Parts: sequence; C-alpha cells; structure tokens
Amino acid sequence: MPELRGLYAITPDNADGATLLRDVEAALAGGCRIVQYRDKLSAMPERVARAKALRMLTRRFDARLLINDDLALAMLIDADGVHLGKDDGHLAAARAILGPQRILGASCYGDIEAARRAQACGVDYVAFGAVYPSPTKPNAPTAAVHLFQQAKTELGAKTCAIGGITIANAAPLVAAGVDLLAVITDLFSAADIAARAAQFQKLFART
Repeated sequence: MPELRGLYAITPDNADGATLLRDVEAALAGGCRIVQYRDKLSAMPERVARAKALRMLTRRFDARLLINDDLALAMLIDADGVHLGKDDGHLAAARAILGPQRILGASCYGDIEAARRAQACGVDYVAFGAVYPSPTKPNAPTAAVHLFQQAKTELGAKTCAIGGITIANAAPLVAAGVDLLAVITDLFSAADIAARAAQFQKLFART
C-alpha cells in the first residue's frame, strides 16, 4: 500500500454514481493513491453502493479508500480507514474499532491543541484547513501554514492540508512539509482529471 503522502482526492457531491466512478478512476490513473469518499447528499443505500464500488476501484489501483465521517460505513465495506471531524465521533473509540492497521484521520481546523488531542487518540494524520478560501466550505476558518510545521516539529505528525487548494497555490504547502493535499474542486472540475492528478503528484516528486 502507498504511504500517506501526495494527492488526497476527496470526492465531490455527485448525483450520478457512474460519473463519480469515472472521475475517481481518472484521478487514480493520474497517480493518486489516496481517495476519501465524501457524500453529504445521497441516501444510505446509494452511499453503501457507491462506497462498495469505490472500494473495488481503489483496490484495482492498489490505492487507499477512506470514508468521510462514517465509521460504520467504513467497516461495512472494508475501507482502509475513516476521516472524522470534531462532531463525528470519539477518536479513541474509532481507533479501537478500526484496529491498528486501518487509517484514522482527524480534522483539526486551525487548532494545534486539537491536533495534540487527536494524536493522543492514535490518529495517523491531522488535517488543518481551510488553508485558502474554499468553494466547498466558504465560511470555514483559515489555517496558517506554520501549523503544519509546528505539527511536524512538536508532534512528529503526518499532516494534511485542505481548503481551496489548486495546482497554482499548492507548491508552498508541499515546501512547508505537508504530507497530503486534500483536493476536491481543482481536481474533479479539471478538463483532464488524470493530468491534473499527475500535476499534483509531481509536486511531491520534487521534494
């Protein structure tokens, strides 16, 4: 399995499951090896069906699939892990259920203390954001770049940047030591999703 480094593709809300799978396959073809299934609109039966299809697809590419905010769904479809926000469940309990092999990520927004608490609960990475104004969450608080460096030096934690990230503004984050770039819009709205994924991956190859 790939390490926790590189482009972290977060799925957009999509009314068409076939389009979602096609677009994720393109991102994987471009070199992305970490995908998070995030779906705030679909009913549970559709979410289960899409998650199962994504699980099969990511396995074809030897990629990891995480589920956003739904530990039960992650366990049901044998996902590689789960990402939880501050209101989505207790991190220590999630770690106990996931076991040591699956991935647990946590949203820490702009709060280094939240990152410390998350690491104490056994998370594999801490996510800070929004690092830039985000079309997905326009009212999200911003997170300064120094948080990633602080998490590295003080906690030794793997870090994920999220929020408004584009191929044009991502390089300073990678230079600051960010391990994962979580991207929705700039990836899945690209005219050539595979090529855009490859562009993001190349940023990490240079460091």
